[in-house]
Amino acid sequence: MKPPVTREGRPGSAPPPTSTVLENSDHGSAKGKNPEIATDLYLSPKTVRNHVSNILHKLQVADRTEAIIRAREAGLA
Repeated sequence: MKPPVTREGRPGSAPPPTSTVLENSDHGSAKGKNPEIATDLYLSPKTVRNHVSNILHKLQVADRTEAIIRAREAGLA
């Protein structure tokens, strides 16, 4: 996996996820399917897909499963 790009455009560590990102990632892990999440949050599936992608990038993980493992290791789940 490539290192994330910082706001300055240089490779480095990504900024930590915000509390909103963590709340949305918790909702996503519980439901697991973008269309269901979109319906629950009154968003389009594409918006949900983009948010999930951003969350995974900030957490520096490849998929939701890896994000859940990382959250459990950090004591968040």
